[in-house]
Amino acid sequence: MSACVPTRDEPLRIHQPHSPPPTRPRRFRIAGADVSASIAVFLIALPLSLGIALATGAPLQAGLVAAAVGGLVAGRLGGSPLQVSGPAAGLTVVTADLIHRYGWRTTCAITVLAGLTQLGLGCLRVARSALAVSPAVVHGMLAGIGVTIAVAQLHIVLGGTPQSSVPDNLRALPAQLADLHPAAVSVSVLTLALLLLWPRLPGRVGRLLRKVPAALVAVAGATAAASLAGLTLPKVDLPTWSSHALAGLPEGPVLGLVAAVLTTTLVCSVQSLLGAVAVDKLVAGRPGLPARVRRSDLDRELLGQGAANIVSGSLGGLPVAGVAVRSAANVQAGAVSRNSTMLHGVLVVIAALLMVPILELIPLASLAALVMAVGIQMVSLHHIRTVTRHREVLVYAATTLGVVFFGVLEGVTLGIAVAVALSLHRLARTRITHDEKEGVHYVHVRGQLTFLAVPRLSRALHLAPQGTHVVVELDGSFMDHAAYESLQDWQNTHTAQGGSVEVTGRRAGIRIAEPESLAGSGTSEPTADLAPGRAGCRCRPWTPWRNHQCELPQSALSAGDEHPGEPRRGGETSSHQLARGIRAFQRHTAPLVRGELARLAREGQRPSQLFLTCADSRLVTSMITSSGPGDLFVVRNVGNLVPPPGEESGDDSVAAAIEYAVDVLEVRSITVCGHSGCGAMQALLSSEPGSPRTPLRRWLRHGLPSLERMADDSRPWARLTRRAPADAVEQLSLTNVVQQLEHLRAHESVARALKDGALELHGMYFHVGEAQAYLLTEVDGDAVFDHVRAADLSA
Repeated sequence: MSACVPTRDEPLRIHQPHSPPPTRPRRFRIAGADVSASIAVFLIALPLSLGIALATGAPLQAGLVAAAVGGLVAGRLGGSPLQVSGPAAGLTVVTADLIHRYGWRTTCAITVLAGLTQLGLGCLRVARSALAVSPAVVHGMLAGIGVTIAVAQLHIVLGGTPQSSVPDNLRALPAQLADLHPAAVSVSVLTLALLLLWPRLPGRVGRLLRKVPAALVAVAGATAAASLAGLTLPKVDLPTWSSHALAGLPEGPVLGLVAAVLTTTLVCSVQSLLGAVAVDKLVAGRPGLPARVRRSDLDRELLGQGAANIVSGSLGGLPVAGVAVRSAANVQAGAVSRNSTMLHGVLVVIAALLMVPILELIPLASLAALVMAVGIQMVSLHHIRTVTRHREVLVYAATTLGVVFFGVLEGVTLGIAVAVALSLHRLARTRITHDEKEGVHYVHVRGQLTFLAVPRLSRALHLAPQGTHVVVELDGSFMDHAAYESLQDWQNTHTAQGGSVEVTGRRAGIRIAEPESLAGSGTSEPTADLAPGRAGCRCRPWTPWRNHQCELPQSALSAGDEHPGEPRRGGETSSHQLARGIRAFQRHTAPLVRGELARLAREGQRPSQLFLTCADSRLVTSMITSSGPGDLFVVRNVGNLVPPPGEESGDDSVAAAIEYAVDVLEVRSITVCGHSGCGAMQALLSSEPGSPRTPLRRWLRHGLPSLERMADDSRPWARLTRRAPADAVEQLSLTNVVQQLEHLRAHESVARALKDGALELHGMYFHVGEAQAYLLTEVDGDAVFDHVRAADLSA
């Protein structure tokens, strides 16, 4: 194998930055991606804004005012660059109730006061605190609002008029069904059919047509059909802007107005902040975008939403909040800055001024069907499954029913009360059991161990006869002083009578932290800060993964873990190390994962991605990706190499794994991961002509294209953000990831999945010494590995 060392001026050339050019006045430029994204968002926002205004009973212009203000004011001042604000379905019930009680002008004044309240909260920097509300309460609130919207709009869909509350609407539904209006029903059914079928159009033509928003197609199609058929239906009526009603002085009882302001502030703020967090997650999932778009500043977002509500209310618009549907469409359409949000607001203004004759052709039944579909979607089955899995379905149900039957503020209050009661119940509820197996007595404590559980704990402990071995398993995260003293006193007595005590804890696979003296006497096993299977060890939980010399007191040895006379950690044989690791797994880890593994055994593996990396022992894939059983389909080889298709390498294992992962398992992404200090890259750089054709060197020939790519002066080198590669080995490791991704794209199954949009490819580099991961992005055509910060994932 001939050496292919880079032939540039130096083994590793590092480009020093030039002196900065003279500063020039910055020119305002709008990226083409922002223009196309703004058009996509505008086409979604226009019919939805009119539909939401219709559902609240407000003037229809109010929806357009809120959409324009949300785009221009919140888009410019808010802290989430890609979040789109405007009239939101989550505010429909609140606004409709305010209009029914106080009238439109007072509702506008309440919107202004809610905006001022949001400004105050933003100045106090409490935005993060708003996210402390239980997700079950938030999702339950949105579900209750969705049910209220759907039931109310069903009356308009059927050709009638909705009542003021859900119970009234339900009571009036039989009479409405008996008096159907065929024209309204037919237009509504057509709207719903287009909404449902448009996103599911098959084939290449379908992919092109699906770029047009389904909401626009549904309303436009129903409008065209109604016009062509000559149906007589109530339609959009936009009075002249000269008669548009603006905000007036609030009129009504003071307590009622205060409650209305607080309710509007709560719903607007929570929906906007949760939307900002969701946008951050969408941005993180787009390759190359996180480097260009900053993470959301939630306090600034609250200030921007407050300013937007002040302006919208003053101009006679609906309350403004971040809208999930429009924000997701903005990110997916390729927006790269806040200019897309602002430009969508400009387009709404233009439509409100110039497209009135077209908008007045839209049947109200079509808008009602559109809003009803949005309300139904707010009752998310995914959220229901999630809260059920976390045993919070009672909170979700209480909040939903409270919003439906009593109102938003009352429903949220009820949900929070149920959440607090449920938390107190779980804190006070402790299950203590006693069991005996093969002469060993097991006392299992599940839950928090407080003074309330001391009598039951004492009874269970005294079921163990004198002189026996007792294992106390603490499956919880808290023990108060009364429980600690009770357990310590019993332990001292039991060990003094010739018995032995082993106190363990299980929480996420790591033993519970307890006072040191609790397990420090007799033959009991110390448990403070222990890793599984490492009795008496003060090392971190990850020390069993490395060849670490750890001094263990002889009294701390657990039965079956070690025997006197066996070599210690630093000198024991590999068979002893393997056996010890297996025993530790069976004893401490297997009980924790057995249920999940049993589920995977029944259902089969469904990994989300193929992870192709080096066989280096320092790369623990599950650790650096925070993944568990069933998450990753892992392929490891020397040098994380992907032989190009058609190569007669004598080993098709990598190609077979790729084909199986893509065609059978249907993974959604493939990651190629290199690392620092790679021995394969060192071998490539140091290879000499005429070296023996060993199996290793035959395999490494698949890395020669990476070496040639690195030596090619016409190609820019792959680089790291913030620092230059340390040496030629690191530079080749980065280049190798880029090259192997090219090999990967050449495989037929991968190329087909990429063409269908069913697969994503990612590059990754892991620096072992820094414990730092870098993700491959593309900046101005160059391959750049951007470091991943812990803060980037906190949301």
